[in-house]
Amino acid sequence: MTENKTEARKLKVLGLMEDPSYVPMREKELACIMLVEPEDRPEFKRILQELLSEGKIQINKRGRYSKPEQQLLTGVFTSHQKGFGFVQIDGREEDLYVPEDCVNGAYHLDTVEVRLLPGQHGQRQEAEVCRIIARGMSHVVGTYQKSRSFGFVIPDNSKLPSDIFVSQERSKGAVSGSKVVVEITDYGGSRRKSPEGKVVEILGHINDPGVDIMSIVRSFDLPEGFPEKVMNQAQRSGTEVTEADRAGRLDLRELTMVTIDGEDAKDLDDAVSLERDGENYCLGVHIADVSNYVQENSALDREALKRGTSVYLVDRVIPMLPHALSNGICSLNEGEDRLALSCLMTVNHKGEVVDYRIAESVIRVDRRMTYTSVAKILEKEDPEECAAYEEFVPMFRDMAYLSSVIRERRRRRGAIDFEFPESKIILDQSGHPLEIKPYERNTATKLIEDFMLLANETVAQHFYWLQTPFVYRTHDNPDPEKVHRLSLFINNFGYTMKTGQEEIHPKELQKLLDKVEGTPEEALISRLTLRSMKQAKYTTECTGHFGLASQYYCHFTSPIRRYPDLQIHRIIKEQLRGRLDEDRTAHYQQILPQVAKQSSQLERRADEAERETDKLKKTEYMEQHVGEIYEGVISGVTAWGLYVELPNTVEGLVHVSMLPGDYYYYDEAACEMRGTQTGKAYKLGEKLKVKVKFADRFTRTIDFVLPHEEEGIDDGEGSTETGCQ
Repeated sequence: MTENKTEARKLKVLGLMEDPSYVPMREKELACIMLVEPEDRPEFKRILQELLSEGKIQINKRGRYSKPEQQLLTGVFTSHQKGFGFVQIDGREEDLYVPEDCVNGAYHLDTVEVRLLPGQHGQRQEAEVCRIIARGMSHVVGTYQKSRSFGFVIPDNSKLPSDIFVSQERSKGAVSGSKVVVEITDYGGSRRKSPEGKVVEILGHINDPGVDIMSIVRSFDLPEGFPEKVMNQAQRSGTEVTEADRAGRLDLRELTMVTIDGEDAKDLDDAVSLERDGENYCLGVHIADVSNYVQENSALDREALKRGTSVYLVDRVIPMLPHALSNGICSLNEGEDRLALSCLMTVNHKGEVVDYRIAESVIRVDRRMTYTSVAKILEKEDPEECAAYEEFVPMFRDMAYLSSVIRERRRRRGAIDFEFPESKIILDQSGHPLEIKPYERNTATKLIEDFMLLANETVAQHFYWLQTPFVYRTHDNPDPEKVHRLSLFINNFGYTMKTGQEEIHPKELQKLLDKVEGTPEEALISRLTLRSMKQAKYTTECTGHFGLASQYYCHFTSPIRRYPDLQIHRIIKEQLRGRLDEDRTAHYQQILPQVAKQSSQLERRADEAERETDKLKKTEYMEQHVGEIYEGVISGVTAWGLYVELPNTVEGLVHVSMLPGDYYYYDEAACEMRGTQTGKAYKLGEKLKVKVKFADRFTRTIDFVLPHEEEGIDDGEGSTETGCQ
């Protein structure tokens, strides 16, 4: 059949279905109505499939065809292990809920077309998958299990609802317990059979050192090594700043400046300087000019955009740029000339920027400092540290004072400052967790944070008023429902906050954090307050940053590890050089929306991978402490049980069936689990003794039970003091 005849028949099918008297029919009925000859039936079936794939017709669960009843929506499908799923639609606040019988063969991360259904699932509108536009996953990482004549792969990703069947001849010699990458050859479709695949790589055995983290790297499709072309470009970047490089730049090499970073940091991309000017301070934030070495659309640039961000896993860093750049010519090493973009700000005694200049510069860092050393000088006035850095001590003290002024000004306008400690996981040489402890911020880390925030705000405001294309860091107001749940939670501790208005002001959340400061529940409430807020993202529109209570904000200070910073450095330099003409403006207007969207997506991927590796090592750590008793805090209440968080940030589940002495039900409105007979209630925020019943790093599951009354917490083996430090 020619192409013209095919199109003619498609139009004939559509014409029939558009007739007001048409009722949905099966394929056989349609063929009879349209007088399709038996020998043309296969071609007719193909035509119907093409119309389905084009979204011009739909098929219901009974196999009847019709025109779509409403406009179809396109989004990304996220599956759930129980069979149902969700579809995220760009621009839509809530995901759509897809019941199990409406998934219609969609697989995790597929791009799909859906139609809305009349039902609601909680706050979510229900929908049905009508068409799979593109598959989102072609490879899955999991654990191979061998049977007599075949095998199957249990996916690491708990969102995937079924194992993947692998025939023996496609197993590549994998044995039970092998960690493998399997390529999906058959997704199972709407026939509800298991997906099928073939093993394409064996990562190692499940118990081999490093295989657990490598499995997560592959699961999230994180890049590993750099392509040869990228490495060659990085090697050609040079190791020294030349006279030609310095030409036309502001020479700041005589300005006293330092870098302040962690002890193990190697990619030093920001330096700071400070001088007095009467009652004002001249604060300089100097950022490595990475864009000088990573030209737009070069192999280096394309690879950096593909990665989006450096990824910091518990045992390794996956950098955005090769080490020849990030640890070499772009790293602001002590005593070496380096190219930079400098934001030179005049700050008054109120913490206000009264004047500023953004310039291409050449700098030379006088001293490489660590957070620990600067904190010793400022917090303890340690004699040895003060003597070792005697010439810098007055500048550090001025920096600490200016930092406090800037921070106080930010607090007054309502910026939310989260003080809870992050967890630091200490591993041995084989990658096994030895210790989990809080990673505390100190005066030095806050000082650098304050100066970087001020530079980011200054640059964002400058380019907002220039009305040039730009990439901003924005943070929308939190969802009122989440704020309401947070309000209910803090009532358990005797705290309140105003939530009556349509949009909460960040000052209300900052007041809450002020109230809990120094209390035992500070870390928990801070973390749950953070969870109640939306994710920050990159956008081309400057809509403000809720958490910082800032009208203008961008990411300017880390071009070594974040692509948006590198991108705006190019725009800044073109504007400074007078080259941001009509053509370049149109160019950036065209590319920046995709840069912002892709950078946000890759940032979320990195965050999820980092959380998964942390969760893995926390679970492995708790395997060593099964049977021990701790005191934790109820951090979550669900229909299936209580989540309890320990002082070291490890979280586990007390299943509802394990609660003693009664039958319990979940009271969602009160955020509590309540006994049907005794009335005993377990509430969010309540302290609770728990015993570690089970921990399994492979499923990343930690189960707690409530200990018997005689099992107390003492200062000996198995106590909170030994297990949670």
